[in-house]
Amino acid sequence: MEDFKDLKETMIKSEEIFSGKVVHLFKDTVELLNGKRTTRETVRHVGAVAIVPVTDDGEVIIELQYRYPVNQVVKEIPAGKLDSKAEDPLAAAKRELEEETGYTADVWTEMGMYYPTPAYSDEVITIYLAKGLHKGVRNLDENEFLNVRKERLSDLVRDVMQGKIMDGKTQVGLLKAYCLEQSLSSH
Repeated sequence: MEDFKDLKETMIKSEEIFSGKVVHLFKDTVELLNGKRTTRETVRHVGAVAIVPVTDDGEVIIELQYRYPVNQVVKEIPAGKLDSKAEDPLAAAKRELEEETGYTADVWTEMGMYYPTPAYSDEVITIYLAKGLHKGVRNLDENEFLNVRKERLSDLVRDVMQGKIMDGKTQVGLLKAYCLEQSLSSH
């Protein structure tokens, strides 16, 4: 990005203040453009993938999962974190889709990367469209509980636009998949 040098903050020191299973919290001292110093609390994350699995008849395999931080059942596309920063995102996406939904896919299309919260986290989510689906057996993690169902892609996009789907990766993934499907159908 060409404007990067004009806006860059310089890290002076970094201190890990929490190391968890999913996130690591750092308190960094940075120098600003005006020469002053301040702190940045940053969540370091290994990265994640999200998948929009679309059936041949235009339905999306969607999940309902209780999310403790917001105390709600949230409608989401299948997703999961990488095992390491070195893991191939496509391999992780294939693993997560099968584990959470039981589906595998013949055709995978990367729809881009997404920063869910760049103000305080370095997490990057790579989003995929999965087609040519085959139903198999789910293999949820031991402490993972979620329901899976099918909904029409067009209905889910309507729900995003009406504010009924609150999850950011799901909004981005569904809208990208819908736009991609529309552009393919117009050719």
